[in-house]
Amino acid sequence: MKNIKEKAHKHDNTFKGKRELYFAILCGVFVLLGFLLERLTNLPDWIFLLSYIIAYFFGGYFITIEAYRKITKGGFDIDFLMIAAAVGAAYIGSWAEGALLLFLFSLGHALEHYAMNKAKKSIEALSDLSPKIALVKNGNQIIETAIENLKIGDVIVIKPNTKIAADGVIVLGNSSINQASITGESMPVDKTAIRSTEKLPEFKHIDKKHTVFTGTINGDNIIEVEVLKLNQDSTVARLIKMVSEVEAQKSPTQRLTKKFEKWYVPVVMIVVFLLCFAHLVISESFVTSLYRAITVLVAASPCALAISTPSAVLSGVARAAQKGVLIKGGKALEDLGEITTIAFDKTGTLTEGKPKLTNIIPLNNFNENEFIKLVLEVESLSNHPLAKAIASDLIKLYKIEPKNKASNVKEIQGKGISALYYKEEVFIGNVKLMENSGIKVPELVISKMRELLKNGHTVMLVAYKNKVVGIISVMDIPRKTAVNTLKRLKAIGIKRMIMLTGDHQNVGDAIAKEIGLTDVKGNLLPEDKVSEIKKLIEQNKKVAMVGDGVNDAPAMALSTVSIAMGAAGSDVALETSDVALMSDKIENLPFVIGLSRQSKRIIKQNIWISLGVVVLLVPVTILGLTNIGLAVAFHEGSTIVVVLNALRLLKFNKT
Repeated sequence: MKNIKEKAHKHDNTFKGKRELYFAILCGVFVLLGFLLERLTNLPDWIFLLSYIIAYFFGGYFITIEAYRKITKGGFDIDFLMIAAAVGAAYIGSWAEGALLLFLFSLGHALEHYAMNKAKKSIEALSDLSPKIALVKNGNQIIETAIENLKIGDVIVIKPNTKIAADGVIVLGNSSINQASITGESMPVDKTAIRSTEKLPEFKHIDKKHTVFTGTINGDNIIEVEVLKLNQDSTVARLIKMVSEVEAQKSPTQRLTKKFEKWYVPVVMIVVFLLCFAHLVISESFVTSLYRAITVLVAASPCALAISTPSAVLSGVARAAQKGVLIKGGKALEDLGEITTIAFDKTGTLTEGKPKLTNIIPLNNFNENEFIKLVLEVESLSNHPLAKAIASDLIKLYKIEPKNKASNVKEIQGKGISALYYKEEVFIGNVKLMENSGIKVPELVISKMRELLKNGHTVMLVAYKNKVVGIISVMDIPRKTAVNTLKRLKAIGIKRMIMLTGDHQNVGDAIAKEIGLTDVKGNLLPEDKVSEIKKLIEQNKKVAMVGDGVNDAPAMALSTVSIAMGAAGSDVALETSDVALMSDKIENLPFVIGLSRQSKRIIKQNIWISLGVVVLLVPVTILGLTNIGLAVAFHEGSTIVVVLNALRLLKFNKT
C-alpha cells in the first residue's frame, strides 16, 4: 500500500510539473497573441485585452495557489510579491507588462521545478533498481516470491543477466556482477561463492568478493544467494532514504538566504507602499507613482536568489548519486568544496588492507624452489592472518599447491610458528624465536632485516635444520590507484594530505614516500587520531577525514567532513559519514571534491547574478529610468539563467 501511495505521489508531482510548464507556455502564447493583435490590427481593444486576461490565468494559476498556501501559514514571499505586481499592473492598465511578468515568472517557476524534478529523478531512479519478484529455492522447487516477502536465510536463484533481488552472500556459483548502480564502478566485479560454513558472519564482515547487493545485475552465470538483509534494510533502500532526506539538510548559504528573505520581503513591501504616495512629494500623477512602485516591486523580488542555492545543491547531490557517491546535504557539499587538507586512515584506505608477500629471500645457497615449498607447506597449516596471506600469495605467484609435507604446526605467541618438515624442525618468526630456539642469526641477516623494516615491511626469518635459510616479508601495500589519486587531488588544490595510522612510523613513512603524501603520523591510538584532527582543524579550519567509518569513527566525527570508503553494505559507514563512497575505490575522491568545488562556484555565481540584477534594477526603477517590461525581462531572465546554470552540475564529469 505504501509503495502504491509513493508511486501515486511521484506521478502527481511529475504531472504537476508538466502541467506547470504547459501553463507557462500557454501564458506566453496568449501574451504574444495579445501583443500582435494590439500592435498589428485595428480590432476592438477588448479582443487583445481578453488575450492578456487569459495569459493572466495561465501564468498566475500555480503562483496564486502557492502564494495562498504560504499566506495562510503567515508567510509573505516572492510568489505574493509577483501576484501583487501583476494585479497592480492590471490596475493601472499595463496588462501587457503584467502578462509578460506572469509569463516569465511562471516559466522560471516551471524551470525551477524542472531542475528539482530532474535532480530528484536521478535519485528516485534508485528505487526502480530492485526487481519486484525473487526466485526462492525451496527444496527442489523454485517459487516466485515478492521481494517484500523474502526472509533472512532464504536462498534465491539469480538467472544470467537479471537483477539481484536482495543483499546477501553467494552460496553457489560464480559470476561477474555489474555494481554500477550502487557503487558507481564502471567494470563488472568478479564474485564467487563463499566456502561452506555452519554460521555466516555479519554481512559487513564477509569478504566483498562473496557479497551482492539489491539492484545490481548478474553476469552470464546462474548463482544462488542466501538473503542476509530484508528488503527495507537493503543497501539500496537505505541509500534512497538518506538521499531523500538531503533536502531537509540546508546548506550554510541556503540558511543565510532564507534569513535574508525573511526581513527582505517585508522591507520591499514597505518601500513599495511608500512609493505609491510619491506623487504627494514630487510633481507626478498617482498613476505614475503606482507604476513606479509596481516596477520596483518586480525589480526587487529575489526570485533568482531563492532558487540559486537549492537548485545547485540538489543537482550536485544527484550527480554524485549517479556516480555511486552519497553526499548528505548542502552543508557537506559546500564544506567539501572548501577543503584543502585531508587526513587519511591507512589500512584499507590508502592501502589494500590486506598483507601481501613482498620478499622471499633464500640464504646460505639454499635452493629457491625448495625454500618456497618449505614456506608454503608450513604456512598453509597455520590459521594466522599473515600465514594465510603468505600461503595464498605463494600459490598465486608460483602456481603450486601444498603437498601436506609439513606437520605439528604450533603458534608461539608474539614470536612466530614452529613445525616439522620432512621430520626436521622449521621455525618461522622473529629474532627472539630464533634465539630462544638456539639458532644463531648472522649479523648480515640482521642488517638485511633492518633495511626491510625501515621500508615498512613486516619481516620473518625462516630456520631449517638449526640454521637460518631465508627471509620472508609481508606488507600492506599501497593501492595501485593511490599515487595517481593523490596527484589529482594536489592538482585540484588539496595542499595537505596526512596519513594517520596505528602502525609503526617506519611503515607510515615508507608508504607516504611511495605514494606522495605530505605528512605521516604513526603509532596512533584512536584517541591520538582525535587529537591530531583537532590540531589540523586549528591550523587549517576545515579538514576532511577519509576512513572506513567504523574504526576511525571518533576522528571522523570531529572532522569538518567525514568521508567513508566502501560504504555499500556497511550500515555504520552510511550512518556516520557526511560523504559515502559506495565502492572502496579511492580514485572517486577527486571527482566528488571536484564536484563539490564546482557546486560551490555555481552557488556563488548564482548569488552574484541574482543580487547583481536586484542591486542594478532597484535604484534604476526607483528613479523611474526604466519601464516594467524591461524590469520583468531582466528580473525573470536572471531566474532562468540561475536555474540553467545549476543544471550544468548534472553533466559534471571532471576531477
